[in-house]
Parts: sequence; structure tokens; C-alpha cells
Amino acid sequence: MSAMDHNSWESELRELETFIANAKERSRKEQNESDKALLEDQILKLEEGRDKYLKALYTNVGDWEKVLIARAQKRPYTQDYITALFQDFVELQGDRNGFADNAIIGGPALFEGKPVMIVGHQKGRNISERQFRNFAMAKPEGYRKAIRLFEMAERFNMPVISFVDTPAADPGVESESRGISEAIAASIMKMFELSVPTVAVVIGEGGSGGAIGIAASSRVLMLQYSVYSVIPPEGCAAILWRMPERGPEAARALKLTAQQAQSFGLIDEILPEPIGSAQRSPIEMFATVKEAIAKHLGELEVLTPDQVREARFAKFRKMGQFDTVAPAKK
Repeated sequence: MSAMDHNSWESELRELETFIANAKERSRKEQNESDKALLEDQILKLEEGRDKYLKALYTNVGDWEKVLIARAQKRPYTQDYITALFQDFVELQGDRNGFADNAIIGGPALFEGKPVMIVGHQKGRNISERQFRNFAMAKPEGYRKAIRLFEMAERFNMPVISFVDTPAADPGVESESRGISEAIAASIMKMFELSVPTVAVVIGEGGSGGAIGIAASSRVLMLQYSVYSVIPPEGCAAILWRMPERGPEAARALKLTAQQAQSFGLIDEILPEPIGSAQRSPIEMFATVKEAIAKHLGELEVLTPDQVREARFAKFRKMGQFDTVAPAKK
């Protein structure tokens, strides 16, 4: 596929879906039974054509297109998963140091009748929500809130389930002045200290330390079209070439897809998405994620607390170790 921006990716598909939606609205309002039948027949043929086009479009999705899918506005966010998968969720706010952060949400809930602790990045669907959530870029207080929740989970023996969906941690001057790097490092360290099972799911973007701050888990899962990278592609392109528009090229170089992350041993499982990605069949996606979380929690819950901690540590220590090294180019 050629490089595409947010507006051009799936543009033809969106036009077709809009046309089908308008046709359904006309059919709903049509009073003449004969014309209504003709419209419904046309809609059926259009939907068949759409499904074929959708399947073809998603047969060979490039790295940059996966970035755009991961950022899709209608993609399920953390709060959507909380509503669909958990019961009795109680959101807790504040880092107990005088600050609050809306880019990371969390609190206790029930998962299949058992208490768990949820922590996740939350994006917004419109400009006001995005500003309120700081575009899912957490500040130091977000990670300090996460630490508070991790400590609570340890104290009450609750497994931790985290949902990762952020372009990166907040890079602003205020965050730097309040110790964003230290807060992320402390959050990672706290996760390594936990003796309770931890499962992280990358549901959209897994960007830089902002993602790892709540993803240093016993098991790390990724949705099929999610991405996981050290830096957003545009940021990488701006640093390397002073040209953010070369983001598609940087995306290929960053090896940020779920398939590549699994090949490097960075994640434990890829969760398949419905045809057309999670945004088109969220209910199906919720069922897949629920089943995966239950499976991994079940495998972890039979371990002793020491085994949970040691296995997590060993898992991350293995990352970046290679048996062979490519010869240097002359």
C-alpha cells in the first residue's frame, strides 16, 4: 500500500458505508412497499460489495496503515473495555500528592466475579474529550496514580489488568519539571515488585515509556492492528530527517507491528481482530479480549507469589538477547 494520511486511509470504504447508511435511512422512511423492496435489495447488494472490498483491503495491511488503524477514532478505548468486560468498576482519582490526571484511569472492579485492579490510558472521541484526556498522554501524576493502584492491588491480592493506548507520555515542560521520567521509572519498578498476576493489553497505540509505565506485566497481549514502538513514527521522522511527513517510512523502520513485537519476544500473544478491525465489530473484539485475559490470569493464578514475580523479571531480562549478531558492513 502507498503511504496514506488519516483522511485518505479507508476513504473509499467510508464513502461506501455512508452511502449504505443513507440508503437504509431512505428505506426506513419509504412508504411505498414496492420502492422499499427495491431499496432493500440494493442495500443487500451494496453490503455484499462492501464486505468483499473490506476483506480485500485488510488482506495485506502495511505498517503505516496499522498505525492509522490503531489511532482510529471509533476504535474501542479503555472505558469501552471496562464497560463490556467488568462489573462494579469504581474509578479512583488523584495521586495523593496534590495532582490528578485524566489520561490514565483506574480502579477496582470484578472480572468474572473476582476482584481485579484496572489501569489504562483513555483517549477522547472529540476535541473537548481529547483535551480533557490530554490526548492519552499521561503526566507524572498519572503514573503516580498508577503506582497507588498497583500498591492497593498488592495489598488486597488483586490481579492487575492494564489497557495500553497512548502515543507517548506527556512531553511538556510542566511534566518534565514534575519528574515525568522518574514517575515512569517508578511505575515500571513497582510493576516488577508486584507478586500478583499482571496482564497488559495493547489495544491501540503503545508509545514509548508512556506505554511501558503500565505494561511491565507478566503477560503482554496485543490486538492484531495495534502498534508498539519506542517513539511515534512522525517523531522518529522529525528527529532523523527533520521531516515528520516521512512517518510512513519511519513506521517500517521501527518494526512496530504486533507480529514484529512477537517475533522479538516483546509480547506473549496476538489477539486477532474482526475483518475491518476492532472498530467495526467491537462486541466480537470484547469477547476475544475477555477470553484471552481469563486464560492468562488462569495460568498465572496457579503460581506462588514468588514465582509470579520471578517469572515476570525473567521474561523482561530475556528481551534484547540474541544468539547471533549480523556482521558489520564494510
